[in-house]
Amino acid sequence: MVIEVLAILVSLGLLMFFAYRGYPVIVFAPIFTLLAAVLSGLALMPSYTETFMTNAANYVKSFFPVFLLGAIFGKVMEMNGAAASIAQSIVKALGSNRAILAVVLACSILTYGGVSLFVVAFAVYPFAAAIFREANIPKRLIPGAIALGAFTYTMDALPGTPQIQNIIPTNYFGTDAYAAPLVGIIGAVMVFSGGLFWLERRRKQAAAAGEGYGEGHINEPELNREQTYMNIWLAVLPLVLVLVSNYLFSRGFLSVETWYDPQLLKDNYNIDKVKNVASSWALIIALSIGILAAVLINLNQVKTKLASGLTTAAMGALLAIFNTASEVGFGNVVKTLPGFKLIQEWILGVSSHPLVSEAVAVNVLAGITGSASGGMSIALEVMGKQYLELAQAAGISPELLHRIASMASGGMDTLPHNGAVITLLAITGLTHRQSYKDIFAITVLKTLTVFILAIAASLFV
Repeated sequence: MVIEVLAILVSLGLLMFFAYRGYPVIVFAPIFTLLAAVLSGLALMPSYTETFMTNAANYVKSFFPVFLLGAIFGKVMEMNGAAASIAQSIVKALGSNRAILAVVLACSILTYGGVSLFVVAFAVYPFAAAIFREANIPKRLIPGAIALGAFTYTMDALPGTPQIQNIIPTNYFGTDAYAAPLVGIIGAVMVFSGGLFWLERRRKQAAAAGEGYGEGHINEPELNREQTYMNIWLAVLPLVLVLVSNYLFSRGFLSVETWYDPQLLKDNYNIDKVKNVASSWALIIALSIGILAAVLINLNQVKTKLASGLTTAAMGALLAIFNTASEVGFGNVVKTLPGFKLIQEWILGVSSHPLVSEAVAVNVLAGITGSASGGMSIALEVMGKQYLELAQAAGISPELLHRIASMASGGMDTLPHNGAVITLLAITGLTHRQSYKDIFAITVLKTLTVFILAIAASLFV
């Protein structure tokens, strides 16, 4: 049994190491999957074609439209100038005295409105650099501010957020994007307040030491102060339409659950529970509406670069979905291995309460894989059904399982090998040595918040 457990740990460790070194997960996930299968005595080719590929393909089927439309929406918001207008308006309104808050809020509004995390970082950075320079705040604090606004509470805590980390649990628990709204809002307030306190404290420490913005930085953006920006209300219109449409098609009078006859869906499309796919349907429609609005509000500017923009968005979506799908395939093979039973018992044994155990499982796997969506997908593929059964037996709402899983995915995923962290540092021209301390502090804060909420819920449910 020790060898079989070691086979899983070695394969997972190798996957993490190669991902950290920048090698494509698409290529190496199946390689290390097969290594684990061989070391555990399973048949090689059936494990690959019937378990790994089947589950990876099912993941693509379920979530590719969300990945693709989310990437397109973010790209169009960048091309039409709306993202820059929103960032510029918030920074200008709050001024240099509230530079950190301005950057956090700009990122939060864009992320909660459905713009992808990477587009948010590109859109906000030029304004963040300008206002930090004006306020003489160290540039090294910019990644922490962007991470707080884009990689935490608006990604997975606030109810209704259209980010994929909030959609994945719906397939496993039959919930929607607005699951456990009170818990999500409380968690968001805790993370926002704690993160802002940390960053302001770091700013004051730097000021006391006489440290300013700094000199000799690379990737310094050239912000054209003569540039004209579209009206802020017009710029936020696509974001509002996504949020409102998502709610109406999820829980409102236009709910997609009522569109089709359940028997028709079961007989013709093999859909036993429409609730399990309704959230994806609602978000697909909402993002489509947002994209159309984003194109129309500045058609002349978008149409000249629409072809190249759509190509870029599609390529980014393909890379993201297949990376995650490969991790899902890995997880599904792992759960068939003899050694996994011992690992599963250990995770479940951390706490007798499913919410706490789930938080541990998702956090650990997200940290190991360096991916919020990948780690959560593996955890829920492997143990989601068991957590749901335990929760139902204990009288716990599946909505709590959804919200804790979603928030836990955005905890330890931002370890140094995380792709979003590496990209953010590259955009800002900073290094791990300069800026990762603040990103890690926010990561720890987010992780602690999840466990506080999980433990609190376990005491009162």
